[in-house]
Amino acid sequence: NLNIENVVKKYLNYIIRGDVMDSTTLFDVQILKSANAKMVLKEVAKLLEERGYQPIHQIVGYLMSGDPGYISSYKGARDKILTIDRAELLVFILQEYLK
Repeated sequence: NLNIENVVKKYLNYIIRGDVMDSTTLFDVQILKSANAKMVLKEVAKLLEERGYQPIHQIVGYLMSGDPGYISSYKGARDKILTIDRAELLVFILQEYLK
């Protein structure tokens, strides 16, 4: 069982800095999508909380309605959450819940 954050860090170091991969590594696109969703949700929740909102209520409102107005534009939170398809976010949340 791979730690998603470590896989993403290794991959990003490979892409950004040109690090040499010491062994053959298979990257599962779903693992990368899940890692991205997790990072985005955590960051958006943190920003919403900084702004004084209840992050869970705001994110649920967005996911249920599709209205990005539920997510504050503070420090780009709305733009960040809009980078991920709502259906993908719901799949990620459900997969994490059912683990």
